[in-house]
Amino acid sequence: MRRLVLSTCLALLPLLAHANEDGRRWLAGDHHVHSEWSVDWDESVSPPRPIRGGDSPYTRTDNARAASLHGLRWMVHTDHGGPGHSAVTREGAWPALQAAREAVPELIQFHGMEFDVPAGEHASLIIAPGPDEAMQQYEIERDFNRREPLDKAARDTDADMRKALAHMRALQPRPLMFINHPSRTATAPGSWGEVTPQELRHWQDAAPDVLVGMEGAPGHQADRKTRGLYRNAAAPSDGGFDQMTTQIGGVWDQLLAEGRRFWITANSDAHRHAGIGGSDFYPGEYSKTYVWARPQAADVLDGLRHGRMFVVTGDLIDGLDMRLQSGRASAGSGQTLSARDGDTLVLTLRISLPAAPNFHNARPILHHIDIISGQPGAGTGTPTMQVQTLTAAQWKQEGRTLSMTVSVPRPSQRGFVRVRGTSTAQAHPAQDVPGEDPWEDLWFYSNPIFIEAAG
Repeated sequence: MRRLVLSTCLALLPLLAHANEDGRRWLAGDHHVHSEWSVDWDESVSPPRPIRGGDSPYTRTDNARAASLHGLRWMVHTDHGGPGHSAVTREGAWPALQAAREAVPELIQFHGMEFDVPAGEHASLIIAPGPDEAMQQYEIERDFNRREPLDKAARDTDADMRKALAHMRALQPRPLMFINHPSRTATAPGSWGEVTPQELRHWQDAAPDVLVGMEGAPGHQADRKTRGLYRNAAAPSDGGFDQMTTQIGGVWDQLLAEGRRFWITANSDAHRHAGIGGSDFYPGEYSKTYVWARPQAADVLDGLRHGRMFVVTGDLIDGLDMRLQSGRASAGSGQTLSARDGDTLVLTLRISLPAAPNFHNARPILHHIDIISGQPGAGTGTPTMQVQTLTAAQWKQEGRTLSMTVSVPRPSQRGFVRVRGTSTAQAHPAQDVPGEDPWEDLWFYSNPIFIEAAG
């Protein structure tokens, strides 16, 4: 990998029209939120009896109100399961969702769950709203969730996960799935636990339009002992983000270099707020996933499915328009640019800074931005990577908008470009340590633009 620091500002090109296109705008959200229907279990009886409120004290309406208060426009309710929990979802969580939708109509609210992945750990399952959403959710949980049977080993093979994904792919409209906290059970950098890179490949191959990504930044960011609840001291999070995302040329870049449309998100994984002894921020208080979409459930899902999104912590930024241009052709986040021979590839960024302080009553300052380009390595599984670093000397600021334009390498066959930025002076996000203040270590990450060489 080569790190390039730009010494001069390249000519600023006008950003291609991207704002308010077809009514779309940046909508902040959270796809991993727990409520009182993430029950505990009384195992003194058989089958175990659900204990409402055991793992979270909040109603779904409480969570919806907190999300709206903290600037979110969409949210997914994702309570986790257990033996026979599908009935709890159908009889308790589903009616509670209807009450929350009625109480907080300004928030787009999705039915979902934290799916217990066979042969894995957890994933956020997002059901598309419609007349069949309750039944879709119920059947997926009843028939495929790993913890639904009393026998905990009954559904714990890769074949079971493939059956689940095949079922989801056959549904209309199709649900979505993001793998949660993929490296939480890792034992060291690159030493994977219950989620491996090869499993991510297998699962996406089984349903590429259902399983579309992973948490780039896990929840539980308010825990000061083990940020993100990544409890293995040898494999912590990096700047609040998962090591699969942060490592240049690592797992995420390898998947992208293979041409996989595999996206990252950020969320709260809210169970219990730090103010009452928990490890969590409220939905939207610290982490946000911004989707370029109309304020409609179907278009939010479309944006999540196709990578029109970026993620941020601590409200470091609240808008990220990125366009890659080759001649007259251009592409944005999640899209593919056909690059012609001889054309210079030009990436134009326009970043919006929040008008108000964040929920720590601070106005974080963007220190630098990395433009990260990758393409398949010659004869190896390791992609060839290049990083260009921009500081305030290389961008133009007008009010709350930062604008900059850079040229990026043209791949020999195919490649990608993505962007990240931080409030810190760190060239690479540092491993998180006990006692760290998450508000002093803020990052944003884009999703990629893909490049296909034409000619």
